[in-house]
Amino acid sequence: MIDEERTIWITPRRIAIFRALQLGDLLVAVPAFRAIRKRFPAAEITLIGLPWAASFVQRFNRYIDRFVEFVGFPGIDEVEANPERTACFLQEQRACEYDLVVQMHGDGKTSNPFALALDGKVTVGYFEDRRPAGMTLGRQYPDDQPEIERNLGLARLLGCSDCDPGLEFPLFKQDYAEAGALLHQLPAATRPWVGIHAGARPPARRWPVEYFAQVADTFAQHFSAQIILTGSPGEKTTIRQVADLMKTQPLNIAGETSLGGLAALISELDLFISNDTGPAHIAEAVDTPGVTIFGPADYRRWAPLNQERHRVVRHPVKCSPCSFWECPIDHRCLRWLHPSEVITAGAKFIAPNLVPIAGEVIV
Repeated sequence: MIDEERTIWITPRRIAIFRALQLGDLLVAVPAFRAIRKRFPAAEITLIGLPWAASFVQRFNRYIDRFVEFVGFPGIDEVEANPERTACFLQEQRACEYDLVVQMHGDGKTSNPFALALDGKVTVGYFEDRRPAGMTLGRQYPDDQPEIERNLGLARLLGCSDCDPGLEFPLFKQDYAEAGALLHQLPAATRPWVGIHAGARPPARRWPVEYFAQVADTFAQHFSAQIILTGSPGEKTTIRQVADLMKTQPLNIAGETSLGGLAALISELDLFISNDTGPAHIAEAVDTPGVTIFGPADYRRWAPLNQERHRVVRHPVKCSPCSFWECPIDHRCLRWLHPSEVITAGAKFIAPNLVPIAGEVIV
């Protein structure tokens, strides 16, 4: 690796990457992790992340060697900061003597102070206005790029030349076994199999459950699809609402899958329709045709790079994108998005001769 003046060569033995975020955020960082591993094959790479990411590191151990749970830092919202706990954490991490710290946690306004506090020999990251004192190598935050490319931009700063933007999700034998057991509950083996994911952590990103029910019924009735409703344990109420509104009988497996089991199941589907949330990125990573419904999030940042295989559906409104957890007005970015648009986008994968008529679809 070279410094800002490109005169000093450094071969890091220990690398720390800070990205304490959720599933989708880590999946779109995998191309950067892969590039960094290829550039520094002998280095020990540590991910500092949220507690759930311990299993993510186990799955992606070809790129990440070690996981450290982030305990919080002033100004970083993901974990409530406790001064005593943070001080102990920083002392422990400084003892690791990281040769390279990569701040991959946003624009750096709140995360650069944390990355610099790790006292790595070299610290790299994005910044908003000026490169902060102590940051060895950085660049102004590119807010006009897809998240995958933004993360790869940091890898390129490190001299990484192999920057393939493709997503991936390793699947193991036990993942396929779990998915197979769940799919065995389907009443028949006939295709197509259509997955519906109506949940999302922020309520502002959830398309109305009655719209999801209408989409599911249309695929079941018009295309003889078998509908599989997916969701996390915390989304079971939302998914149950969809099932209760449906006229046809779905297979509801919300809360019944591990992360790997869910990914293996998605890999077996003919179509996956989802809100803008982590499983939508899984569908892209396992190359299952998908439709992602965007509302308040910036689709230019989070949309799949290949939109022929993974389509985006949205209704542009002046107040989107926004960062509200819950919509303070009428949720128009999602309520004004008619189910027929999602049906038409998804049906192109399983019924290429689809003809849309007056808000409905026929073959």
